Amino acid sequence: MTEKRVPPGGRLLSWMPGAVMAVVAVVDVAAGPGVGLLPLVSLGPAFSGLVGGWRRTAATGAVALLLCVGLGLYNGQFEELRGFAALGSVAGVTGVGVAAAVTRSRRETELADVRSIAEVAQRVLLRPVPLTAGPLRVAVSYTSAVAEARIGGDLYEVVASPHGVRVIVGDVQGKGLAAVETAAVVLGAFREAAHDEPDLVGLGERLERSVARELEGEKFVTAILAEIGSGHEAVFLNYGHPAPMRLRRDGTADFPQPPSYALPLGLGGNGSDGPKPYLVSFGPGEQLLLYTDGVTEARDEHDAFYPLADRAHLLREPDPHGALDALREDVVRHAAGPPHDDAAMLLLRYHGHGMGKSVPIG
Repeated sequence: MTEKRVPPGGRLLSWMPGAVMAVVAVVDVAAGPGVGLLPLVSLGPAFSGLVGGWRRTAATGAVALLLCVGLGLYNGQFEELRGFAALGSVAGVTGVGVAAAVTRSRRETELADVRSIAEVAQRVLLRPVPLTAGPLRVAVSYTSAVAEARIGGDLYEVVASPHGVRVIVGDVQGKGLAAVETAAVVLGAFREAAHDEPDLVGLGERLERSVARELEGEKFVTAILAEIGSGHEAVFLNYGHPAPMRLRRDGTADFPQPPSYALPLGLGGNGSDGPKPYLVSFGPGEQLLLYTDGVTEARDEHDAFYPLADRAHLLREPDPHGALDALREDVVRHAAGPPHDDAAMLLLRYHGHGMGKSVPIG
């Protein structure tokens, strides 16, 4: 079992076992044998078991035992039982600390393996989007609420299909591995249907059937589907998802709303009507930002939501990836702390090229 490096933030704790034993030794020598500080030497291996591996804890325990013997002989405490009691205390705490360090190390290794597998699964699931697709330049940003695991429940995809560039951005109910499993179902169905279905409504209906068949209980996915063809317009289907933001050439921004709101994917089997498609003008020099509610619902220290419309000017950066990075960093600054929800953003920038050749995904 390998020894783990102590992170920079834990350097103070890494020095604490030796510092505690040194302080106990100095005070014990200065105060004399009547004070009875000898058992406090066991604090050294106790602290070491909290921050170090089992080898380091055992080494600290050995030093503590030698220190205990030296102080006990210096103070003449082995002529009484309390000297041996102190020695037993140090040995016992060292044994417990070694056992705790071994257990912690195993759990950290198992957790690291799980996180690594989850990260690989997430990379396979959310494949890199094309840099260009038809007349569009594309950039994406993903921030997981589970930062250490780099895994979450938001999803996105861009497919250059024979029927136009088709896009999905969605938000799975829940987080973690269960959310990734649900996202895999949605993205698998979308990638297949995006090539086969001639219109966006048919794609949405097929996606709803696939999701309803695979999901169990009350699980659902909010999502927005978009299709950008050869004309200067985009078609949207909104399944209970935040409306996209359109940034016009003059720098003004708006949020085109659907004619009516529909239930999220997975809940459409309750007899309600599906979403109605709606057209939004979208031409050269304009941008569309599709995002999840982890962006707009990010709160600052005053409990105020992130003002996305007021930050639209950040997307004027010539490079779409740089523009999206600036917006993501601004969201993080606004939240002033770790994110409470996953946040995905997909930026579509109309650069004016024809539909000719598209860069496929994969």
